[in-house]
Amino acid sequence: MLIQENLITQEQLEKALEHQVSRGGRLGTILIEFGYVDELSIAKLLSRQYGVPYVDISEIEIDQSASDALSTDLCKKYNVVPFSRQGKTLKVAITDPSNAYALEELRFVSGFNMEPYVTVESMMNEFIRRRQEKDEESRTDLMKEIGDFDMDDLEIETVEENSVALEQLRRDIEDTPIVKLVNHIMHEAVKKGASDIHIEPYEKEFRVRLRVDGVLQELLNPPKSIKDAVISRIKILADLDIAERRLPQDGRIKLKLGKASIDMRVSTLPVLFGEKVVIRLLDKSNLQLDMEKLGFERESLDRLIKAIESPYGMVLVTGPTGSGKSTTLYSALSRLNKEDVNIMTAEDPVEYNLFGVNQVQMKDEIGLNFAASLRSFLRQDPDIIMVGEIRDYETGEIAIKAALTGHLVLSTLHTNDAPSTINRLLNMGIEPFLVASSTNLILAQRLARRICQSCSEEIDLPAEALLSIGFRKEEIGTFKPHKGKGCEKCGGTGYKGRVAFYEVMEITENIRECILRGANAGEIKRAALNDGMISLRRSGLEKIKSGITTVEEVVRVTFTD
Repeated sequence: MLIQENLITQEQLEKALEHQVSRGGRLGTILIEFGYVDELSIAKLLSRQYGVPYVDISEIEIDQSASDALSTDLCKKYNVVPFSRQGKTLKVAITDPSNAYALEELRFVSGFNMEPYVTVESMMNEFIRRRQEKDEESRTDLMKEIGDFDMDDLEIETVEENSVALEQLRRDIEDTPIVKLVNHIMHEAVKKGASDIHIEPYEKEFRVRLRVDGVLQELLNPPKSIKDAVISRIKILADLDIAERRLPQDGRIKLKLGKASIDMRVSTLPVLFGEKVVIRLLDKSNLQLDMEKLGFERESLDRLIKAIESPYGMVLVTGPTGSGKSTTLYSALSRLNKEDVNIMTAEDPVEYNLFGVNQVQMKDEIGLNFAASLRSFLRQDPDIIMVGEIRDYETGEIAIKAALTGHLVLSTLHTNDAPSTINRLLNMGIEPFLVASSTNLILAQRLARRICQSCSEEIDLPAEALLSIGFRKEEIGTFKPHKGKGCEKCGGTGYKGRVAFYEVMEITENIRECILRGANAGEIKRAALNDGMISLRRSGLEKIKSGITTVEEVVRVTFTD
């Protein structure tokens, strides 16, 4: 584009590219350093290329509330200048509008939606320099104040551990307003399809947030004075001890809303200004047990079905907490659940009850852990065993031996992708030949937000941006990316619901050879891709082509191959 606009010559571009290959760095910065083009031309070109407005931050008055929303460290880390704030939206000046990852990270850390503008790098650096100087001045002033401080003026007040009398608290939590408020919070969580409720006491605020489609959003700010009553009401519903506020507690609430039966897992944790409560909602009616509807690419699904329908061997599902591993395992068990098989599961906790499946809840306090359960299972004549998680060598060894002795074993691990799962098992101390001979398939997955179908619209993105996230040249122009513009149904977010990305690695002969010769995760991944594995990023790209999710979501939850 610079050449087309006669801002640089082909020869200048080639010299800059040679320098970039040998020394690294951004191409635009190199062109500026060589004196071929000025900063303003680059910034305005990026503005046109990405459809992001240009702003001269030296000519505008920066809104103090916007500036306060991001710390100096965040501004420096992500090269941003927050200059205006409107409600929950921050207008930020950036030098690289293609860096969707930085904008998503800032949104996650700050709780604000980011509206990007392009600016020049020198202005950005000057702003950050001034911010750092101002921070240093504030620190100096504070140290001066401390130096002049008279210690005799300091009086420490003793705060009682239980500041609210229990009898008064018991009366408060039966009050209709408190009961109504707690019921309202739970009702709103179910109505909005939230996976978690966060109830958080702070020094001057009391906040309730919901995690909807994997992202936290504020529901309400009740008066701080009722925080003890609200938290105690929830603890009573979960059959927890309201007098115990020094230790974490775990409980459950069963809720019926219409025809929906919802199981709530309650976790309390002592924090600085009270107790934080997190409630995980498990809605049985939303459990998708049909594997055909989980969002697998056809080839990946065929490989998974082949692995779980094998008479023996191990199938592992990996991914971070909240990535949908339980749903995948339950759907696999549902497919295998027939009259002529004995299915045993060891879970912590049991999230959903499945008829015909023998489910065991772990109780570490009495010694009933995954390893102990597995040993007992082998004396219960099982055909299929599901272990909630392989956390240690003992559990892994028993699971693998069960897989080698005529049982189908399903389990989960916490790893970043399918190939690195092999190294995780080896690092536990399990022998390579056992891993190679017992494992049928490893599946990694992530959850991303789904575009709201009520406000989905086509958008134009430059070919360079699509190529940079992994699309092939021949794919460019064969599809149109989509994005939700925001509507009443999705609460203005542009997203409604979630979709899973899957990476299904079948353990082929090539991969077995890699395991036996001690190959690293990178080598195993290359072998798997050569054998036809669809990576997490590629699965995400296919969802972009189908108009199911956005480029930003794929970049947020997956790495480049």
